[in-house]
Amino acid sequence: MLKLRFIALALVAGHSATAIAQTLTAEQRSACRADFNKYCKGTVPGGGRIIACLDGQHDRLSAACKKVLDAQKK
Repeated sequence: MLKLRFIALALVAGHSATAIAQTLTAEQRSACRADFNKYCKGTVPGGGRIIACLDGQHDRLSAACKKVLDAQKK
């Protein structure tokens, strides 16, 4: 039963990550990759948690990543 729950959770998490990834272009993801690795690496994808984490570090982010996040808010 525990194994089934884990598989279901993995599928949901994978789907959420895919949905977020589809909203950003490869160039946009690349612009925030270093900032993600520095400030949000342990953040579980899904539900906008990565964007929220990065936004919480907005003052520390690279100019390119700030531009991506600001565009997402519009």
